[in-house]
Amino acid sequence: MFALLFKYPPAAFSRGHLVLLGAWPSWLLGLAILALAVGLAWLLRARLRQTAPALGRRQLAALWALELGTAVVLLVLLWRPAIAVSELEPQRNVVAILVDDSRSMSLREGGATRHEQALRMLRSGWLQQLAARFQMRLYRFDTHLARVAGVGELGGPPDAAATHIDASLKELTEQTSELPLGAIIMLTDGGDNGGGIDRDTLAALRNRHIPVHTVGFGSESPAQDVEIEDVTLASRALAGARLDARVRLRQHGYRGRAARLVVRAGAKVLAARDVTLQAEDAVQAESVLFAVGAAGARSFEFSLEPLPGETNLANNTVTRIVSVAAEPRRILYFEGEPRWEYKFIRRAADDDAQVQVVSMLRTTENKIYRQGIKDANELAAGFPTRAPDLFAYQALIIGSVDAGYFTAAQQQLIRDFVDRRGGGLLLLGGREALADGVWNGSLVADLLPVVLPEGRHTFHREHATVSLTAAGAESVICRLSDDPAANAQRWKKLPYLMDYEDPGRAKPGAAVLAEMHVGNRTMPLLVTQRYGRGRSAVLATGGTWRWQMDLPLGDKTHDMFWQQLLRWLVGDTRERVAAEVQNAMLFDDSHVQITAEVRGEDYQPAPQAQVGAHLIGPDGLSADIELTPVPNVPGRLQGEWTAPSPGTYIAEVAAQRGGTVVGRDSVSFERQDGVAESFHTQQNRELLQRLAASTGGRYWRPQQSAALAAAIPYSAAGISAQQLKELWNMPVIFLLLLALRLGEWLLRRRWGIV
Repeated sequence: MFALLFKYPPAAFSRGHLVLLGAWPSWLLGLAILALAVGLAWLLRARLRQTAPALGRRQLAALWALELGTAVVLLVLLWRPAIAVSELEPQRNVVAILVDDSRSMSLREGGATRHEQALRMLRSGWLQQLAARFQMRLYRFDTHLARVAGVGELGGPPDAAATHIDASLKELTEQTSELPLGAIIMLTDGGDNGGGIDRDTLAALRNRHIPVHTVGFGSESPAQDVEIEDVTLASRALAGARLDARVRLRQHGYRGRAARLVVRAGAKVLAARDVTLQAEDAVQAESVLFAVGAAGARSFEFSLEPLPGETNLANNTVTRIVSVAAEPRRILYFEGEPRWEYKFIRRAADDDAQVQVVSMLRTTENKIYRQGIKDANELAAGFPTRAPDLFAYQALIIGSVDAGYFTAAQQQLIRDFVDRRGGGLLLLGGREALADGVWNGSLVADLLPVVLPEGRHTFHREHATVSLTAAGAESVICRLSDDPAANAQRWKKLPYLMDYEDPGRAKPGAAVLAEMHVGNRTMPLLVTQRYGRGRSAVLATGGTWRWQMDLPLGDKTHDMFWQQLLRWLVGDTRERVAAEVQNAMLFDDSHVQITAEVRGEDYQPAPQAQVGAHLIGPDGLSADIELTPVPNVPGRLQGEWTAPSPGTYIAEVAAQRGGTVVGRDSVSFERQDGVAESFHTQQNRELLQRLAASTGGRYWRPQQSAALAAAIPYSAAGISAQQLKELWNMPVIFLLLLALRLGEWLLRRRWGIV
């Protein structure tokens, strides 16, 4: 319809610009229009004042606008308007057609698969129209690009495991670098498993002015489907730890229905809970807590049990891998005075084989009682004064002791322990703690998640009740029950604290997990935050021991809370060699990037380290690679490797410096094939529109094939020439003139001045 009215397709107007071919200058046209407007206004007013004096200003203005419009159209036509647009020269340019051959194109909608709909479109007349004017090249693409001789070679069912649109476009631009490529037509559902379109790819297409026209197949909103979009959880954990996984899911057609979320390790169910599905096509996040079990590379499966009528069951399950460490973590606990809290913290830690508390209890002014030490020399000289001695621990707890007990060098060491070493720091409330211990004037103050009050006398031996905050309900530290409602009730029923200390106010970015209540006053009780490479926390009491004393015999609430808090303190603390992979799960991909961060005894980057990785995989696979330094990042090295087959792999990374072993670390990853194309199966129209708009192309529906064929010639790529398309004989011009004259005649007749 557009071309019928305007003579040329929309692409000619969108890609071209207006020019005037008349012999007279364009400024003269503007002056003529202005003179014409003034002259018509004077003439019409003088004429109608005699023949129709009763007409108002609005009626006169309407007649003037219609007459002026007619005159302006005729005047513009005298200047010969035209569209100047680049057009591909016939028979001298190549047009590439890329057909998606991945598994998602086999989904059936409306009685035919997406792939069958694409073939039906290719066999219609538009392809023959293009072939008569251009050299056509036909390709199939998935993770790579492959040229085919004709449509007949595309007849097989699509079964490729993944789609990499960016890689396919890169291959095409490289293969056609010496050819006059005029346009690219891409038939796909937009599903991409390669991480999106790279800027360099778009730049290469734009530099050659190659438009990418995308044709989208598939529904943008599935009829009935539930999909797990992502699962976020720690990639490392201690043996026996409880992990909190955040499961992101979306649904179509099941709003308000209940779905069962299950966590499995092999055939064993580790956790399960019912979730209520929320708004259509909106991502909702659900939390599920589970125990990771024994040490090793552990694979966990998160799944939603199928619902009646669900169209795609393959996207109900997601797998994640966690490296579970066996080595226990050591915590240094310095307590300034004998008190019940010290005894019960140590007792809770004794029941956790993965956490060892090494304690220093100041029994008198100059006497220290040590517990949990490896040998008689450990901490014999008192609190560490050297980085290697303090950095041997993964976390530090400071109880009721004033900041002045520690020298300025020791305070700086504590600061470096958190910031540089990446350790955990916990300060407890007490008679000589926090503000009463003048910690607000210490070098450690910046580490704390609170701004301590000015002055002293903030510690009180009075009762305080506790409650959980919204942030605490989401934190694994405060999970006394896996059920959120039961957990909140359990916190409300905890016995009161024996004492409390005003911790001041939480800093921006800190998380208040629990609060305490004294009369009408509410204060933070447990506050946490990240700092540098580590983390810090304040527990503003020394009286949680009453939870153990006043609850029934056998109740593990106190022990559970402290074990979870201690594990949080040490959970993310890395050693001198820290290895990681870019993606722990390789879905239909074999490429893995291994990165190692190497530090010296003082945990400063070690730029001269030599690092290698020994890889162990399925079927007895064994391989070694060398990691190379990352430019401009001291102490960081990386290497790349290809996993040859599906399965779980372990990379054992070892670092040396000057012939001396710096340290070791291991990281796990898993390759799974046949997974990626089962997720996000709806048409990704947003990606297709963005790709087309970024390159000067356009997004099309399959039924617009004729309009697509008409738009292809208008391109500045390949071998093209500037063409002038005159506009004077467009049908819409005649219709516009007819409408203007008819409109004026109807108004005149209505007002009786014909």
